[in-house]
Amino acid sequence: GRRKRLSSCVMCDSDESDDSDILVRKVSAKRRCIVDDDEISEKQQPDKTCPTENVSASRKQKVFAKLQELVRRSSARGSCSSANCEDSNSEASVEEEPLFQLPLTPSEGSETDSGSIKDFVVEEEEDNDGDIDNTENVKSENQPHQKKPNPSNSELLARYIPQLSRCDHYVHFKRIVKAFLINAIDNTFLSSLYDGTRQKKYAQDMLLSLHYLDDRFIQPRLENLICRSRWKDRYKERVDCYPDVHISLKNTKNMSCQACEKKQCCKFSVLLSGRLYNSKTLEVDDFMSDDKQVLKVGVVCANRTRVYHNLKHFKYKLYMACSSVAEMDGVEDEPVKDTVERLFSHLEENGWIQKRYNDLEDYMEDADNFQEEK
Repeated sequence: GRRKRLSSCVMCDSDESDDSDILVRKVSAKRRCIVDDDEISEKQQPDKTCPTENVSASRKQKVFAKLQELVRRSSARGSCSSANCEDSNSEASVEEEPLFQLPLTPSEGSETDSGSIKDFVVEEEEDNDGDIDNTENVKSENQPHQKKPNPSNSELLARYIPQLSRCDHYVHFKRIVKAFLINAIDNTFLSSLYDGTRQKKYAQDMLLSLHYLDDRFIQPRLENLICRSRWKDRYKERVDCYPDVHISLKNTKNMSCQACEKKQCCKFSVLLSGRLYNSKTLEVDDFMSDDKQVLKVGVVCANRTRVYHNLKHFKYKLYMACSSVAEMDGVEDEPVKDTVERLFSHLEENGWIQKRYNDLEDYMEDADNFQEEK
């Protein structure tokens, strides 16, 4: 509206003489300055009372004074009835405050002052509440990701190894002993576990513990022992196949170690023997049952062979010990479940199970502490 008035005044004055034109232009310039001063004063007023500007932490202490200032300014703006004045004020507020939407404008003069104050107070409280809600939402979204595993990993754990986090290592070990006792009486039990025939909870728990022994206790340590050694594949395969080993000190001989093929003083003899067996069902293969291997190795490879062999064949040795207990029982015509429970209770009471578990822990500690070859 302001720009149209100024342009019309210039066009009318251009028809006059040069002197009058100068006088009129001086007057119009003076009038324009007066209008600009009024408009500037009107434009500066919302800046002083803008409730949305950033303030320091002392804003709460000054809110009462600002509310009074808001009432006074709202009353002053409500007294303006000119449409041109409203247009100029709204234009000024849009030009100078493009990023903020003022809660009160001259076009809202029909509302009461008390309603304007109420809107101001409610908007401030809503903003504060929104900040609190946003903060709580951020915390609630971030904290679960820090404590809970990936959902896909959780599903895999729940499917393949349920109750893993709630089960103690010794509980797993006792389940394995009980499974071996059952298989010592019924030699199809382990094979039926692995082929999925048995689906009852007790059987699934035993299968879980068997996987836990292999995948968490034994196999990672075996892989670590191999990757840090210079063993040849042929020597590793021999140690894997023979469940019995005897390492003895012999006469020193300068030769290539038959484990790593490194030229050195070899003074240890490794005797490998025993029957080949299935690593899961523990069924024995009688092919070449009397076969033996004698190998000459150095001191480092001899120690590594001892540590590796103890872990590799621990499960088989434990099963053979459980089979010996079942064979020595001598009780007949008793349900398998009752026999297993009776034997298991006896082994647990006399500390047999705990001793075997301590042996396993010692073997794992030896593997963890074995030094890398230089």
